Amino acid sequence: MMPQIKIRGIVIDMIRKLSTRLIDELTIVTQSPRNDFTLEMIHSTFVLDGEVATSYPFVEIAWFDRGQEIQDQVAQTISKLMNEAGCPSVDIMFTILEKPRYYENGKHY
Repeated sequence: MMPQIKIRGIVIDMIRKLSTRLIDELTIVTQSPRNDFTLEMIHSTFVLDGEVATSYPFVEIAWFDRGQEIQDQVAQTISKLMNEAGCPSVDIMFTILEKPRYYENGKHY
């Protein structure tokens, strides 16, 4: 399903608390049904100079292109909610998927 939202560098409890409001707001911005979204927490360990380093909030969104305006609104929505939850900074990256290269049950879109 699209969009696929993958988050790392944030504690799970923060995302659990934000998850309902996050998806609620993104359904409005993208005009996508709620069940099209996936929200995945990825555990990651950052390493620098042989030591475990402090991580930073990073959100990756994989989706079919919705245009720059919608993409900007999604980034602003995520940033605003994460800032309100206590993350002063968050990096967001979009990966644009191509329909002929995305398969569901052996058939591309």
